[in-house]
Amino acid sequence: MYHIFNYKQKFQLESGRFLPEFQLTYTTLGKLNASKSNVVWITHALTANSNPEEWWSGLVGEDKIFNPEKYFIICANVLGSPYGSTNPLSINPDTGNKYYHNFPEITIRDIVKALDLLRQYLRIEKIHTLLGGSLGGQQAVEWAIQQPEFIQNLFLIATNAQHSPWGIAFNESQRLAIKADRTWFSYSDDAGLKGMKAARAIALLSYRNYQTYKATQQDEHEKVADFKAVSYQNYQGEKLVNRFNAFSYWYLSKAMDSHNVGRIRGGIEAALARIKANTLVVAIDSDLLFPVCESKILAEGINNCQLSVVNSLYGHDGFLIETQQLATLFKNFYTTQQLKKEIYEYTN
Repeated sequence: MYHIFNYKQKFQLESGRFLPEFQLTYTTLGKLNASKSNVVWITHALTANSNPEEWWSGLVGEDKIFNPEKYFIICANVLGSPYGSTNPLSINPDTGNKYYHNFPEITIRDIVKALDLLRQYLRIEKIHTLLGGSLGGQQAVEWAIQQPEFIQNLFLIATNAQHSPWGIAFNESQRLAIKADRTWFSYSDDAGLKGMKAARAIALLSYRNYQTYKATQQDEHEKVADFKAVSYQNYQGEKLVNRFNAFSYWYLSKAMDSHNVGRIRGGIEAALARIKANTLVVAIDSDLLFPVCESKILAEGINNCQLSVVNSLYGHDGFLIETQQLATLFKNFYTTQQLKKEIYEYTN
């Protein structure tokens, strides 16, 4: 079920700028139980929406590990994203015009601050499990640092504690592609779409890898044109153009670049030490964008943390594709935590 959360007060951003107000579109699945102990909050990745049944159907839905019959599942469309939340194509109430290029830059901390206001509005005082992958994982780890008392279990998938120079370089390359589109400098909904198509093609190279393309886009040796890989890059770029806008892509990629849990907290190690949740960090063995070494930093810095590595042909996109492996890891983690609880209660 879709809902809209309207926040009618000034919202200060980490930059010092303000949004006059904002709204978040969010989806709920299932019902909150009497003890309010069954909340599963999912934080989504860069271009996803607030309905995880659409893009994480292997994990969310009837007979899946996150079954609405058992859990009250919440996912909110992040600030800056065009699926119903305040974003650059929204009307600025102070001017009566759309923001476009005047939208303020936002950070992961701003996104999480808005999510926590939604949590307060919903009167959620305990999150059974908070989970997300990629940019969603960046939100989840930041939230677990900001509000450690509210989160019981934390699943961080294909993500990091600080966005790397490698990841920032990929994002800047995509923004350069958008800027190379002469329409980008206009104030219109369709500005920069050709550039965003090229940007998405660049992004795919970081989401997948050499072996992925070899396995899925290999042509017959006799061909000299019309290659599968060419069609694939164009197809994926067009898909995004048909459902997203270049402004949101630009600003959300900047938000991803901003991610650094250690900023003004005494460093990454000190920040991660604040997390109190029972934590599972999951890396994808073939992930070029968020390599295993970044998951190890998370796992080494968080107390009560377990690190698991998923085997996948699909690189970073494995966090969306390898749902059977993820479900098994989640089930085993819950079982282990329950056994620890029972042993503690028995011995005390």
